[in-house]
Amino acid sequence: MNNKFDALKDDDSGDHDQNEENSTQKDGEKEKTERDKSQGSSKRKAVVPGPAEHPLQYNYTFWYSRRTPGRPTSSQSYEQNIKQIGTFASVEQFWRFYSHMVRPGDLTGHSDFHLFKEGIKPMWEDDANKNGGKWIIRLRKGLASRCWENLILAMLGEQFMVGEEICGAVVSVRFQEDIISIWNKTASDQATTARIRDTLRRVLNLPPNTIMEYKTHTDSIKSLIMQPDLQPPGDHQDKTWHRAT
Repeated sequence: MNNKFDALKDDDSGDHDQNEENSTQKDGEKEKTERDKSQGSSKRKAVVPGPAEHPLQYNYTFWYSRRTPGRPTSSQSYEQNIKQIGTFASVEQFWRFYSHMVRPGDLTGHSDFHLFKEGIKPMWEDDANKNGGKWIIRLRKGLASRCWENLILAMLGEQFMVGEEICGAVVSVRFQEDIISIWNKTASDQATTARIRDTLRRVLNLPPNTIMEYKTHTDSIKSLIMQPDLQPPGDHQDKTWHRAT
């Protein structure tokens, strides 16, 4: 597990693949293994709570992505850029991952952490996401780490009380501000989206004048088609988002 986090911390170099060009056969096997893992291979051993651990209602997976701003990104290249950190099934397993991870406030560049239910990829096009949407909030620099921790703890603790509607959460680190969002399955269910909004305000202790926006993934995809250089599929930066004050 530590090796995975070491690789994550060193990701800024962007030259991990180049350093191993000479070992073509081993690299090919290694890439295939990683690809199988990222696609949720059915051969992978199921993650279960350990003895005496406190099980979560759902298994969750941490993901990490980083990209160069302004560079057009296809759906395929975006999917290849998402790195799966690991899956956990209990409170104790969550803390073993989280305690080794870099805090969002310490990340640089265009970086994202994603925490989604196991089996759901952090992409608009995933079957669990395609009919859904997300609540999105822009944050001043310095707030992302605390807000992210409060958000994911509320999600893991089932504080949103909307059944199976929650898909996952994202924190997006940008140069001048940071963005958090929570994704749900059914954008057309206004009662559910309203409950998620109200819970989000409470768990993040947002000021009353904070402006939040709900955006469907269908609209995000339309924006991408109309402005292909604006953002890659599944990315969470949007020029229409509002700042939390």
